[in-house]
Amino acid sequence: MCKIFITADPELYRCRSRSLRLSGVATSIRLENLFWQVLEEIGARDGLSVAQLITRLYDELAEAGGRAGNDGANFSSFLRVSCGRYLALQLSGRIPADTSVPIRSLDPDWVLAGETTRHPAACPAPMQRMSLV
Repeated sequence: MCKIFITADPELYRCRSRSLRLSGVATSIRLENLFWQVLEEIGARDGLSVAQLITRLYDELAEAGGRAGNDGANFSSFLRVSCGRYLALQLSGRIPADTSVPIRSLDPDWVLAGETTRHPAACPAPMQRMSLV
C-alpha cells in the first residue's frame, strides 16, 4: 500500500503561495501544488482563472454565512476540502469527468444528493489485531 503513496511526485505535495485580493484585501493562499492543479481544472470548466474561482468561492462562502473571515488557514482548508469533494463527486459520477461540462450547468441539488459524508463518529473503529498465543 505504501508504495502507491510514497512514489508520488514530490512536486505534487510541494507548497506554493499565490497572492490575490479577497474583498479588496491583498492576501496570499498557500496550498500544495496538487490542490492548485485541481482548482485550475475546476475554474477552467467555467472559464475562470484560479484567482477568479477563489474570489467567487470566498464571496459565496461569506454570503452563505461561512466563516472564512480573516483566517487564511481556515479558508485554505476550505479550498482543500472543496478539491477533495470535487474529486469524490467526479468519482461517484455526480460531476462529469468530461471537463468540457461547466460546473455552473449542473443541478447542485442532484449533485449533492449523491454525496455521502463520513464523520469520525460515523466511521467504525479499526479492528484490533488479535494475538494468537
